[in-house]
Amino acid sequence: MVKMVPKKCFLTKGVGIHKDKLASFELALRDAKIEKYNLVSVSSILPPNCQLMSREKGLKGLPAGEIIHCVLARNQTNEPQRLIAAAVGTAVPVNEENYGYISEHHSFGEDEVKAGEYAEDLAATMLATTLGLDFDADSAWHERENFYKASGHIIDTTHCCQTAYGDKDSKWTTVVAAMVFIE
Repeated sequence: MVKMVPKKCFLTKGVGIHKDKLASFELALRDAKIEKYNLVSVSSILPPNCQLMSREKGLKGLPAGEIIHCVLARNQTNEPQRLIAAAVGTAVPVNEENYGYISEHHSFGEDEVKAGEYAEDLAATMLATTLGLDFDADSAWHERENFYKASGHIIDTTHCCQTAYGDKDSKWTTVVAAMVFIE
């Protein structure tokens, strides 16, 4: 049995605009530099000891057509000036022998900060509940972020977010954000 546990990962994002919905998605993948791979969407677990690296470093040596697993956030609109967002958030435990979480978030009307922080909050909250941390779910993200990090169980949280306004001429606008796994 072959074990498929990634050892490395990177974050990426992109936007694409085209008269065809599928072509706008392709252009967003191009902008994110992951268009030449066969992407397989996976759920929300960040493997233990998985090293986050830059997109440039992560892409080195990957041949075109390779099957790559990723957590992918995607949003599309053809409504002029409609704000769209796609974000992924991550939460890494202090003990990196344990798994962390990745969340994806797709929204309308949220700017990059709001959508990105929401995705980050979601990943951190999923990890916190797994770790059994007792917290006030109704408190503001920054309060919970400080609590999570002060708990000694969550070492880091981050996010990657792409936003765009719908094309003024009603062309399809697509945004993507992804955590891409390699090796």
